[in-house]
Amino acid sequence: MRVYIGPHFLLLATDFNDTIYCMANTYEVIIGGGGMAGCAAAMAAVRSGCRTLLIEQFGYLGGCATAALVNPFMTHCASDGTPLVAGIFDEINRTLDEAGGLLSNCFDTEILMLVLQEMVLGSGAVLRLHTFCDGVSRDDNGDIVVRTVSKSGEETFRCRRLIDCTGDADLAVSLGAEFESGGEDGIPQAATLMFDVGGVDIVRALTYVRDNPDQVRFPKLASDVDLNELADGVVSVAGYYDLVARARNAGEYDAPGDLVFYIGRPRRGEVTFNTTHVGNIDGTNADDLTRAEVDGRRQMISVVRFARKYLPGFENAYLARSAAHVGIRETRRIIGEYKFSGSDVAFARKFDDAICRLAYPVDVHSGKGEGYTKDEEVAGMQAPGPGDWYEIPYRCLIPKGIDGVLIAGRCVSSTQAGHGAIRIMPACTAMGEAAGVAAALSLARGCSPGQVDPVELRAALRQRGALV
Repeated sequence: MRVYIGPHFLLLATDFNDTIYCMANTYEVIIGGGGMAGCAAAMAAVRSGCRTLLIEQFGYLGGCATAALVNPFMTHCASDGTPLVAGIFDEINRTLDEAGGLLSNCFDTEILMLVLQEMVLGSGAVLRLHTFCDGVSRDDNGDIVVRTVSKSGEETFRCRRLIDCTGDADLAVSLGAEFESGGEDGIPQAATLMFDVGGVDIVRALTYVRDNPDQVRFPKLASDVDLNELADGVVSVAGYYDLVARARNAGEYDAPGDLVFYIGRPRRGEVTFNTTHVGNIDGTNADDLTRAEVDGRRQMISVVRFARKYLPGFENAYLARSAAHVGIRETRRIIGEYKFSGSDVAFARKFDDAICRLAYPVDVHSGKGEGYTKDEEVAGMQAPGPGDWYEIPYRCLIPKGIDGVLIAGRCVSSTQAGHGAIRIMPACTAMGEAAGVAAALSLARGCSPGQVDPVELRAALRQRGALV
């Protein structure tokens, strides 16, 4: 793929042709959900020799990274800087960087949309956007039948291997897969509507952060730090405790929690807020999703008004964009051949069938929607020891009792604590790549996905640049 960049636009040229739009009825692999996991699964399956269809409900790819404005790519290195995720995820990062859409681990959402689109199409996958997967069944020959609804009406597509990257396990559950949701109280993690704010004087904002270390969870800045140099890099700030309390007491802050949290965008002066929290949300229920969108936008306006009035550096800030879809952290987690847990994180467990390495801590947001609190600053998180990592086993991608189906992304088999660690985008991308390769291997070997030799799978992933 060749990347061309102009002063204010981006064009990626690929070698695909119009056949990508000629919809066939039957494929070897069908992937439901075009988020980071689904895009990686599609590219991996096609590169492994399978005719592949990727179905996405929105008009663009990226899932939470684009529709929900989730940013940045959370850490995918060990504490000593050792890289843990590569493969297709590295390709995406390199292409973003070449296109001017990446600053460290922060990315430009619009550029990511185009990068994923062109990478998927350039791989040779068939893409169908604006299409909702309505259900799954099996025909008399044992093939998997995916029912879809779109402006084209009701359609069916058949495949031999199905990869569920919907984030909610919609397809696997339609075939009868068992699942769990929430923690001991049964409540999934809170939903967050993310939004971008422009017109921020980053140096002025960081001056307050430097001079008021007791008011921020992070970063803790040295008195002699070069703020101009810092402002050119990745900015990530959580805090403003007293300002939030003062505004709330004055009736000028309606979001939950004790602090606001924002992360810089690649373009200086723009930040994205990860602050709103809506609790008691079932992300598979339309009424709950409606409430999350409404409450999330009300909270968003409150935070923007608060920032303009109370936060140094935000005096001329403005709301640039809000997410098209509220960010859902957790819904269904399928019951698979192995259930990844928080203890796997804390004890840095390794597995013979590992398909991804990670060191991200257990990060579970209260399902009741209390938001970020000061108490969390000293609570700590379960995480591997210094320089160490844990691994995600392939068995987490295999739903019990459902043949021909793989799962990739945040709905893989895990406890809520385990899910809190592995739901991040780098891990989802790695899981998607593994699922795509495993689907192809199972077809080539004439076996079910659960019978794929993990030694062969890991060797194939390594050959493609994955770190396993």
